[in-house]
Amino acid sequence: MSSVIEIRPAAAACSDPPVIRERGQREVFCGLTGIVWLHRKIQDAFFLVVGSRTCAHLLQSAAGVMIFAEPRFATAIIDDRDLAGLADANAELDRVVTRLLERRPEIKLLFLVGSCPSEVIKLDLSRAAQRLSRSFSPRVRVLNYSGSGIETTFTQGEDACLASLVPEMAAEPAGAPASLLVVGTLADVVEDQFRRLFDEMGVGPVRFFPPRHAHELPAVGPQTRFMLAQPFLADTARALEERGARRLAAPFPFGANGSAEWLRAAAAAWEVDPRQFDEVVAPKRRRAELALARHREQLQGKRIFFFPDSQLEVPLARFVAAELGMTLVEVGTPYLHRQHLADDLAALPAGTVLSEGQDVERQLDRCRAAQPDIVVCGLGLANPLESEGMTTKWSIELVFTPIHGFDQAGDLAELFARPLARRTLLKV
Repeated sequence: MSSVIEIRPAAAACSDPPVIRERGQREVFCGLTGIVWLHRKIQDAFFLVVGSRTCAHLLQSAAGVMIFAEPRFATAIIDDRDLAGLADANAELDRVVTRLLERRPEIKLLFLVGSCPSEVIKLDLSRAAQRLSRSFSPRVRVLNYSGSGIETTFTQGEDACLASLVPEMAAEPAGAPASLLVVGTLADVVEDQFRRLFDEMGVGPVRFFPPRHAHELPAVGPQTRFMLAQPFLADTARALEERGARRLAAPFPFGANGSAEWLRAAAAAWEVDPRQFDEVVAPKRRRAELALARHREQLQGKRIFFFPDSQLEVPLARFVAAELGMTLVEVGTPYLHRQHLADDLAALPAGTVLSEGQDVERQLDRCRAAQPDIVVCGLGLANPLESEGMTTKWSIELVFTPIHGFDQAGDLAELFARPLARRTLLKV
């Protein structure tokens, strides 16, 4: 496969370090992986992947669900008859959906999730979703989005899912007060923590997107201010802005500093008195800093290399450098959204090397030459690098684990410390 490499300056906010822009062979999961956390969040939604047995095996393995459980996802398998045109794929899909909804009457929102196979055979899931919505409305809404891995990274599955929900959000009523929308899937415990902090500061009303139940979709309009909790939601942010909502710029809420500055952006928009802000935030921040101190001694000065995978890389690099004292060898990310990442980019140390996109062989060469203390990468690279004597951290674990906010700051630091501790034990 041919590859392209281009070095260009980054945005001025990042002190103009070189950005290595690469297009070549990639090592990433597909967007179907997002179903693993989305199906746990929206409790009355169901995700029906229209794909192959490989898609089914991926989800089964990633979610760790036993075959006799009742998860809120499944795969409508495209087989040889569908591929050969011997069966009407739309009729088969209608049959599968009808049987599913008869068996699972608690489903209120059904997503038809496209995959590489469904896109290859040009199955129009958008039209299928409209047809099925007419059949099952108002009991069930049927939407569609693509989780195909042909052109996306695995976290973009969430972006596509949330973007498909934005048109379903009601228009904000005339004269509505300003409201805050937190955008991005968070663990329920993290959502509750943030809600309490906003309430104590006097910021609100606050709503979270996606909601825990399909009927709780918040309204959106010109009085909506939204904050991204995840850095990979470019399409969702654009869709919300087209509905009139305005984004509050902030670093992402990882670690003590990131969480404080994220909350400060909301407090500033609501004109919260700085003394009240400090009264609410300072005790939580101090506890987070104490939790981080336990790991800083082990991590300070350690050299870390981020392969592009989840799009969390830039804010996580800011966190490990600023709050744990780690040295950034290279920070790779699949896409560098400069506007959404501006505050995190500005906080990176001068001279940080950034790479956008992927040419895995070139990146492996740079990583081997640098010999970092720890490498953050996808599962496909972790075992080979471990066999070469490197210490790795699975980037997907940083997506599956609750890491946002003050109370999770110590847990986030431990995710980086644990592989190094394991390596030390193995050497002994």
